[in-house]
Amino acid sequence: MAKTVLVVDDSPSVRMMVRMTLEAAGYGIIEAVDGQDALEKATSVHVDAVLTDQNMPRLDGLGFIRKYRETPHSVGVPVVFLSTDSDAALKAQAKEAGATGWMVKPFDQTQILAVVKKIVGA
Repeated sequence: MAKTVLVVDDSPSVRMMVRMTLEAAGYGIIEAVDGQDALEKATSVHVDAVLTDQNMPRLDGLGFIRKYRETPHSVGVPVVFLSTDSDAALKAQAKEAGATGWMVKPFDQTQILAVVKKIVGA
């Protein structure tokens, strides 16, 4: 059975690139346009991993991770934080909120695929 990855980003082009890359590798994809949308989706269907942007309307990445980690749905689900900011303080906040890993934007298809394979398997 294919692993399902929730891709959270307010940029349609980023979501499309990630979706096309991961679907080509056999993963199922659920897209969310911001943290609030992601929280609703991640708590209503099973996901095997989450890739979330930081800067989004309604609920940012840190807020999403904090709220998601308060739910039983998040147990054992790796969350990778995506940001254009590589600030150590933001990385520490993401880790404290419950992020499993971190990727700095921009990233390429090879990087995203390698990270997803590492956190959820093929």
